[in-house]
Amino acid sequence: MSTATPTMTTREMLALPDDGMERELIRGELREREMTRRNRLHAATESQVVYSLKNWLAHQTDFEADVLSGEAGSILQQDPDTTVGIDVALFSLEVLRRQTDETRMVLGVPILAVEILSPHDKHEEIGEKIVEYLRTGVKLVWEVDPDFQTVRVYRPDHEPVMFNRKQKLTAADVLPGFEVTVADLFPNWSPKES
Repeated sequence: MSTATPTMTTREMLALPDDGMERELIRGELREREMTRRNRLHAATESQVVYSLKNWLAHQTDFEADVLSGEAGSILQQDPDTTVGIDVALFSLEVLRRQTDETRMVLGVPILAVEILSPHDKHEEIGEKIVEYLRTGVKLVWEVDPDFQTVRVYRPDHEPVMFNRKQKLTAADVLPGFEVTVADLFPNWSPKES
């Protein structure tokens, strides 16, 4: 006889003690791990990704969205809750405008979710989040690897596609007019640049 894992809500997760653990919910199941230890390459890559998206947004007249970063908390689904931290997320202004002060997280699905790999990330954990992003309606997911300077792109109902530092990353059907050379998503002082 198997025992079911009790489900938890986002409110219950946020009420847990602040003990240095990073917590997320996947379909109501709690995922805990030690707080990610960031490093300068991760932080600089996150800044570059945000800069590229903000620069593109500044030139858009018909695309209303904004970029959140730094483990932007997002409640992708409720009952059971899927609540995750996203390194960089592009949300429509429609989603952002309907937020209330009830929670410090965004209730809604981003257009784009960007996961920047850290040395302590486990493939299974990142893979599980990518599956949840796509399952809950995220149109585009980038898995950014600062060590190898690659971006793996995921879309619903498509095979993943890998881009290397010499290629252009585009997403015209989701982000009209967006284009960046992959190398520009990484700092110019990173090991691959020397």
